[in-house]
Amino acid sequence: MFASNRFRLTITRPFIFFSVIMLLKSYLAWMVIFDDIIPWRPLITEIPFIWLVFSLIEWFASKRKMAAYMTVNLLLTAIFFAAIMYYKYYGVIVTYHALEQVNQVTAVSNSVFSLMDPYFLLIFTDIIVLFVLFWRSDRIKTWKQKHSKKGRRSFASTMFVISLVICLFQILPNRASMNETVKAQEMGILNYEAYTIFQKDDTELADAKSINQDEVNKLKGITPVSTPAYQGVAQGKNVIIIQMESFQQFLINLKLDGQEVTPVMNKLANESLYFPNFFQNVGQGNTSDAEFVVNTSFYIPPRGAAAQHYADKQLPSLPKMLKKDGYQSATFHTNVVEFWNRGEMYKALGFDQYYDKAFFGEPDKIFFGSSDEVLYTKTAEQLKKMSDSGNPFYAQVISMTAHHPFTIPESKHKMTLPERYEGTFVGDYIRSQNYADYALGQFIEQLKKDGIWDNSLVIVYGDHLGLPIYSLDNKDKELMKEIYGRDYVSADMINIPLMIHGEGYIEPEVMEPIGGQVDILPTISNLTGVSLDDQLHFGQDLLNQKDYNLLPERYYLPSGTFINNTTLFMPGNTFEDGTLHPLPHTSQEATKASRDEFDRALKLLHLSDSYLRRLPEHSSK
Repeated sequence: MFASNRFRLTITRPFIFFSVIMLLKSYLAWMVIFDDIIPWRPLITEIPFIWLVFSLIEWFASKRKMAAYMTVNLLLTAIFFAAIMYYKYYGVIVTYHALEQVNQVTAVSNSVFSLMDPYFLLIFTDIIVLFVLFWRSDRIKTWKQKHSKKGRRSFASTMFVISLVICLFQILPNRASMNETVKAQEMGILNYEAYTIFQKDDTELADAKSINQDEVNKLKGITPVSTPAYQGVAQGKNVIIIQMESFQQFLINLKLDGQEVTPVMNKLANESLYFPNFFQNVGQGNTSDAEFVVNTSFYIPPRGAAAQHYADKQLPSLPKMLKKDGYQSATFHTNVVEFWNRGEMYKALGFDQYYDKAFFGEPDKIFFGSSDEVLYTKTAEQLKKMSDSGNPFYAQVISMTAHHPFTIPESKHKMTLPERYEGTFVGDYIRSQNYADYALGQFIEQLKKDGIWDNSLVIVYGDHLGLPIYSLDNKDKELMKEIYGRDYVSADMINIPLMIHGEGYIEPEVMEPIGGQVDILPTISNLTGVSLDDQLHFGQDLLNQKDYNLLPERYYLPSGTFINNTTLFMPGNTFEDGTLHPLPHTSQEATKASRDEFDRALKLLHLSDSYLRRLPEHSSK
């Protein structure tokens, strides 16, 4: 009886009571975010930080001690919940830097919360229950009054020092880890969040003299070609870039029970230079990052969206490059131009004109703006006017209807899904891409009627992944396994198609070289014959550099990740404990990656960052 009473007394002390609650929440977050959890790992990584904070409450709080515990409980719960939801959407560990994008996250809240399993909400159960009991239960009120005094200072001091030492022991040895997810697992989520707050960005910029095209070419393994293939075949032609929302490579030639999912894109692939081994280079800015990379041939920033970090810079760009040869330029997107700071970004890129929601209005609205059908109809009308002006144009067209969470209205359903796909995330994705394909077909037909198609260089590619592995439940994973005939992996996730079409002057061919969005600008330069001599770029001409490519990746995959001809390499704490993943066209036995490639990939990113940060600011007028 004595032992039972003593245990009850101990467990009801706020310090212990809330420690147990927070430990359970730690395990919930770890189950969602990390693989292969060692059972004792959350205990030794998360509890010390929790005790560090609780010790301060015991030291300083008295009358409002229970309120302090409840406030800290709510704050730490919010951090764990944010980590869960952010990981399910982006596949990375959230940090305070995400507050810079809070307005964007709010705008895509439907997408984020579509990924929420009901059991995630269990993390808030104690808060709701305790809040109610504090108002209605006399026993809880008595418990609250009983513990509304400062704790023993000797206990608080001892726990604070011990907890601080353990936290530092978790943080300091793991600071150099390349892989952010591994770093968070080794440190603990709460320690990792604290570390990112106090971490100083002490990266020195590269020497300006070392940032030149020869150095980039050397790091990339590029050998200049004296007589480039396809050079100038599209000289004087219009340039139309169509960026397909969330469009992944596996959709090309996919049939479900004999039903073609993307017949328009399939036909286009058969009539174009088609690159199946092509990969995204985007980060947190997603679609806007794709716009940045394609139009500049630079890499995204270490964190955040390019449109927020580089929109004030005088950026070398595709619109400016083509303008030297008399091109007019415009970009078309049905969302508001303020989303991802696009208005400033378009100014920095040098577009003559942008068309956003103010131009397209909101007829046939889906998600953020008008449907792809409205986008393409009104864009085609504007392109006809630009064509009639007599000068060639560069037009960037950003599709959007097939946006996460892919739940398009029934009126837009153009295919009947097999029963096993109905009501699934994968099924919704496929159906939305089938609609996007249908709308694209209408656009192409209109361009042909207007006489624009035959006089244009048309580039079509996916902007970024649509089906993150970490967002799929077991049913979705089984469907993806059915589609691929094997497990769906990270290399598949970031694999997007690229098609380059020139009616009558570019012969169709399946192009096997590895490429990324960063390579589009130099490839267009070769095709149009527009010089890149004075424009630094980090991509390569995919039509003349076929033997090798080195593609650094950021954000969706750990820092230090890169792609070469056969392999997606992901580091662990360092290069030495990294993992080799075959690209979709290769086998595990063929994978290889070297320390030299790892070092060169990191240096390429550093040179890009350094160059962009040194660029002068553009005029705000």
